[in-house]
Amino acid sequence: MKPVTGTFSSIKRHPAAASAEPHIYGKTPAGAGSHSSIGTILVDSGRLSAENAERILRLQTEQDKRFGDVGIKLGLLTEEDIRFALSRQFDYLYLPQSDTSLSHDLVSAYEPFSPVVEKLRALRGQLMLRWFNAETRRNALAIVSPGKNEGRSFIAANLAIVFSQLGERTLLIDADLRNPRQHRLFKLGQGGGLSGMLAGRNGTEAIVRIPPLPGLSVLPAGAVPPNPQELIGRPIFADLLQTLVQEFDIVIIDTPAASNYAEALTIAVGTSAALILARKNRSSATDLGSLTRSLEQTRTTLVGSVLNDFN
Repeated sequence: MKPVTGTFSSIKRHPAAASAEPHIYGKTPAGAGSHSSIGTILVDSGRLSAENAERILRLQTEQDKRFGDVGIKLGLLTEEDIRFALSRQFDYLYLPQSDTSLSHDLVSAYEPFSPVVEKLRALRGQLMLRWFNAETRRNALAIVSPGKNEGRSFIAANLAIVFSQLGERTLLIDADLRNPRQHRLFKLGQGGGLSGMLAGRNGTEAIVRIPPLPGLSVLPAGAVPPNPQELIGRPIFADLLQTLVQEFDIVIIDTPAASNYAEALTIAVGTSAALILARKNRSSATDLGSLTRSLEQTRTTLVGSVLNDFN
């Protein structure tokens, strides 16, 4: 298997072409989703008044131009408005910058047209080709790296989002019981969670669906326990993974720093596959080599490696 490799760079605004061919504003019933016109979607979402939509429509008819082009020329619409409407037409949901329900570090949810998210989608494509397979139930992947602050949580969260945007039932598990972060990214409480499940205090009700992102669920780490290595090492963790991979199409697992905590390797063995992450100008080549050898010795499939040049 050829390893997946890639580099993530800083986000820059990458406006979609506002002149993409839209439907004209019409009398399509509200809530018709992909069958709605650009104008209807913008009016229903409160981004455009009905009066201004009719104004655009009249000028569009006179000049034989596209609805979006006319709206932007009149100063009544922005390129972001057109991207928003097109995303609804093609069932590709993302969140406007004004939405504060999630952390804006979730760039796949807020900046779907940015270069870094394009690279995440490319990585998703490689993983679909080289690892994930519904027939053989190869659908779990651990995101690992040697040290702290190398971007595991960022990559795991955003990769989970782009899988959910593909229509896959996706579960993101925060198995970093040392320094959990997913509950902050998705603005969830710390009650219950994975640690509570492993301690027998709660069940699958700890898995949280993310309403703005259909298809995505998150199992936060829960309360930080005094014995994370022992909890992850218990048979109940392996049994839980076996259950979850049957219930979801894709399972992405965030892990603690592998050079510092032994449970990172246990998690990778449990998923049977790992994606190694390195951060530019931070990760140690020696530690990366050691982690790679450890994974190979446990017969964990090293699906590939990614150089994180962004977060």
